[in-house]
Amino acid sequence: EVQLQASGGGLVQAGGSLRLSCAASGFTFDDYAIGWFRQAPGKEREGVSCISNSDGSTYYADSVKGRFTISSDNAKNTVYLQMNSLKPEDTAVYYCAAAPAVVAWYHYGMDYWGKGTLVTVSS
Repeated sequence: EVQLQASGGGLVQAGGSLRLSCAASGFTFDDYAIGWFRQAPGKEREGVSCISNSDGSTYYADSVKGRFTISSDNAKNTVYLQMNSLKPEDTAVYYCAAAPAVVAWYHYGMDYWGKGTLVTVSS
């Protein structure tokens, strides 16, 4: 059974940091890309960042470049999203998802989705 478990959300003041984790199981982790998405109240889901576990390449939305860093621990089947300099507009439910290729992240066509974790940034 495929499982993606996101954790690490919480309440933080603007300018603060959080680290989200995505623990994966049930598929060959090294062969997949893991992406982070977020959905704010009343807004559409957007891609935040993605990492290819096969070659380590990383991708970011323009809105988070320079502030967020994605990384992967293949030994632990876990992907992290380090979020620094958080802004109120980063408030959203954050989801992690998996697909065999990074291109799926661009098209929101991920194969597997986990439940989200809520990030709230206060001003």
